[in-house]
Amino acid sequence: MFTIEHEFDSTVVTLVDEAGPHLREDVIINAFEDCVTLEQYEPTTDRVMRVTLSMSQLRDLAAALELPEGAYKLLPDDT
Repeated sequence: MFTIEHEFDSTVVTLVDEAGPHLREDVIINAFEDCVTLEQYEPTTDRVMRVTLSMSQLRDLAAALELPEGAYKLLPDDT
């Protein structure tokens, strides 16, 4: 299950783990104009862990999910 909310300066997607006996904490994705952050509460440290991706890293990640093993470099659309 997931939710989508539009805030003033970002779009917030929350991924809720509903499958299996070993449920994980929700993942919150904040999509801003210049970056995307992923946050997840870590119960063992009692802290929220955050990863920030540039828009270029996000584009590469999206492409990587569809490609086989290997090393790749995406070229700009205007080439």
